[in-house]
Amino acid sequence: MTATDASLLDLSSAESTRHTVNGVDLHVVTAGDPSDPLVVLLHGFPDFWYGWRHQIPALVDAGYYVVAPDQRGYNLSEKPRDLDAYRMGELSRDVADLIDAEGRDDAHVIGHDWGAAVAWDLALRRPDRVDRLGIINVPHPSVMRRTLKRNPRQLARSWYMFFFQLPVVPELVLGRGDARGVLDVLEGSANPGAFTDEELAHYRDAWRRQGAIRGAVNWYRALLRRRDDPPRETVEAPTLVVWGDEDVALLPSMAAESVGHCTDGRLERVPWASHWVHDEEPERVNDALVGHLNDGAGD
Repeated sequence: MTATDASLLDLSSAESTRHTVNGVDLHVVTAGDPSDPLVVLLHGFPDFWYGWRHQIPALVDAGYYVVAPDQRGYNLSEKPRDLDAYRMGELSRDVADLIDAEGRDDAHVIGHDWGAAVAWDLALRRPDRVDRLGIINVPHPSVMRRTLKRNPRQLARSWYMFFFQLPVVPELVLGRGDARGVLDVLEGSANPGAFTDEELAHYRDAWRRQGAIRGAVNWYRALLRRRDDPPRETVEAPTLVVWGDEDVALLPSMAAESVGHCTDGRLERVPWASHWVHDEEPERVNDALVGHLNDGAGD
């Protein structure tokens, strides 16, 4: 098993560090000048901090200090066993405490997949901590709940959320063949060629770590069994939603609906991209994200 830390990045300022926040020990990759504006990048499933490998250098070049944690349960971070540890309020508190640990009052927060769900929650639960919000291919939580209830197509696409409620079986399926099951999910939800063989090898190493598959699946279990909704529905932070319309798991109609829950929201659609739009169209996504953050530079 090879390293799955900051050494994977060809960036001189990138380094791995650790922070104990909200009672858990997180592995965190940082890059850039610590005196620059802070951007927190939150990965999703089946991913780890490395999912931002195309965005980190671009954000550093644009004058931002980047902090990309392995979220609890993933890769080199601590992996609690208790489902209560994966309640949404706990996940977003990790990020709030991480911002504190970096000596900041607030930060720009960008998330993809589950990381976007945490970013939405933080912006709704602790709006004072989020300066500008970036969301990639996950709907606002109220939009997701409403669509699941009303649209059979979305319910069918979300079958895996219910499969993950089973004991033991999801871990066996994902871990089969030395984590080949995880790679199948990754490649099956992306357009052909989105990931190189070398990148997939790094993903396999991350998922072979003890407890990583169980930790990630527990996010889904806690979502349904430990529901923890934020206290409001309207996002106050200026928000950019980037959406690959060929997402196999999420209906594209939810993207515009999500922007409707933002006081100041904008949608960037990429019709041909999948759920992994930031891997498939990194330059376009990077330009959109940097433009969004720079819009607030004079605030």
